[in-house]
Amino acid sequence: MMQEKLRNYIRTRVGQDDPNLEQVLANFKPISYQRNELILREGDMAHYCFFVVKGCIQVFVYDKEGNEMTRDFVIEESWLMELNSFTNNVPAIENHRATEPTQVLAINRFNFRRLMEQVPQFEHIYRQIMELSYANTVFRLNTFIAMDGLERLQWLIAHQPRLATRLSSKALASYLGLSPETLSRLKSKL
Repeated sequence: MMQEKLRNYIRTRVGQDDPNLEQVLANFKPISYQRNELILREGDMAHYCFFVVKGCIQVFVYDKEGNEMTRDFVIEESWLMELNSFTNNVPAIENHRATEPTQVLAINRFNFRRLMEQVPQFEHIYRQIMELSYANTVFRLNTFIAMDGLERLQWLIAHQPRLATRLSSKALASYLGLSPETLSRLKSKL
């Protein structure tokens, strides 16, 4: 079941007749995380790149007062890696935590690099993932800078409705750059 999700994801991007597909899939191992389980802690090494099969992972940092500042939530059929740590073998600068029971397929750094060198289709998918991730991050940052709190909440409901219905108010507030109290007040205006 888990491998089938990744198989379908790859086939939609490189075609149905990829002769290297089974070689790629063989390099991923299934891992399950419980709700609130920390997957990566700031300062640790990121040893894996993940394909999320089921669940949701929060990507966050702490501000000077120890408050969580959420950069992203990664959900089904999406990829997650702490890019700098994973690619450059340096300590992570962010945290990853499962916000609900989560199943991923993980590939380690060695196998990831080997596939990048040996399987052109894998490198092609990786480039697509990076381009999409960059575009989404820039869009979110640029739009959030210009929006007030209510507009950010409306954007979330319009563009990421699955997040709006499955995350706690505290997590949503962190993602939107709001206090939980402000988020509660803004929800009443919808």
